[in-house]
Amino acid sequence: MLVTKMNNILALLFWVLLLQGSVIIVEGNPVKEKARCIFPAMYNFGDSNSDTGGISAVFKPIASPYGQTFFKKPAGRDSDGRLILDFIAEQIGLPYLSAYLNSLGANFSHGANFATGGSTIRRENETIFQNGISPFSLDVQIWHYDQLKSRSKDLYAQAGNSLMRSVLPRQEDFSKALYTFDIGQNDLSVAFRTMNDDQVRAAIPNIIDQFSSAVQHLYEEGARSFWIHNTGPIGCLPVQTFYNINPPPGVEDQYGCLNSQNAKAVEFNKQLKDAVTKLRTKLPEAAITYVDLYAAKYGLISKTKSLGWADPKKVCCGYHEKYDHVWCGTKGVIGNGTSVYGSVCSHPELHASWDGVHYTEAANHWFANHILNGSLSDPPVPISHACYRA
Repeated sequence: MLVTKMNNILALLFWVLLLQGSVIIVEGNPVKEKARCIFPAMYNFGDSNSDTGGISAVFKPIASPYGQTFFKKPAGRDSDGRLILDFIAEQIGLPYLSAYLNSLGANFSHGANFATGGSTIRRENETIFQNGISPFSLDVQIWHYDQLKSRSKDLYAQAGNSLMRSVLPRQEDFSKALYTFDIGQNDLSVAFRTMNDDQVRAAIPNIIDQFSSAVQHLYEEGARSFWIHNTGPIGCLPVQTFYNINPPPGVEDQYGCLNSQNAKAVEFNKQLKDAVTKLRTKLPEAAITYVDLYAAKYGLISKTKSLGWADPKKVCCGYHEKYDHVWCGTKGVIGNGTSVYGSVCSHPELHASWDGVHYTEAANHWFANHILNGSLSDPPVPISHACYRA
């Protein structure tokens, strides 16, 4: 009887700890109790899904109504408010990341953001003025990281106890930081424009190899904790379906997403996950978490109706009716000669798509809630424990 009561008490204690996030089950291993990771800094590499001001600092700044929901003004983000990266920073107790390319008011004491809107993993022979592709591909972002690490070391030593030290990273924090990635979507979008199906599939291994090289380089520089997002269901972005009016059967799925493009994204993610598995073997001290952001994004798109959200193909900011398109925050003349402004919808919090390419803050918050707890990660650990190698 006593043994039974003790077993019941232990079982109850286990579930309490599990609900509190103090117990983690990793890939079928025995339950492990671990303290939360303390990340003194975060370094991010990516595209517009995680750009907090890089492309705005280098080219024409993102204008109103972007940023209106949370920041109440443009904040360098392609959204009405916060991005997933901002919610990550909040979750691990860090300030929002300053863009590395922003020379005014930047503070790198808790990390830096090297992402820029339009970035790709593989260099593309295009300019941002042609198709919006950033010149800051992943290899260039890695160069920027190396430069920040090297120059800040010298500047920190020269600064003494001056105010400059308060905005510079400490060298000992680079190895303790969290390294996040959200990049690859634009590699696929470029491929869809310039290649046939066979060529797209043939290009993916090279793109993944270049991604792996970037992770390995950071590891050799001392990075140890990696949080890697896979690419989202690009075929579900409204911009991809603007001109697919009355598509033939089989082109779109039941939620209006392009089957062919999503199939390529799934293949990209499969190869990315395989690469992460190989990196875990190759980099013995690295804790690498692969995050299925595709599942989170597609999950919301498939649930918008049951959640009371707007049709995921409906864009909150901008005017898009049949073949007439006026982008968010701009003015244009539509087919009948009428001047139209790409205004904001009444309830951004009920829309998944902000401008046809990027998500609303509400959607980003929904995604963050579904990935940061570890339920869509491999290994299945929350971001608060992403410093532990499975």
